[in-house]
Amino acid sequence: MPAFAADQELDRLAAEREAWDAYLATLLGLEGPEYESAEVQAWERLQDRLAETSR
Repeated sequence: MPAFAADQELDRLAAEREAWDAYLATLLGLEGPEYESAEVQAWERLQDRLAETSR
């Protein structure tokens, strides 16, 4: 694998990790209805960010 492709893959993996970290940080400490409400929005943002990383 050329170095450029490996760098792109590392960048993609880092972006995915950042997206998951943001998702988890959004939900940290929430419980009950507050968690349920935030989780729906956080999941949508996560899916959007993950889709961006695969382009």
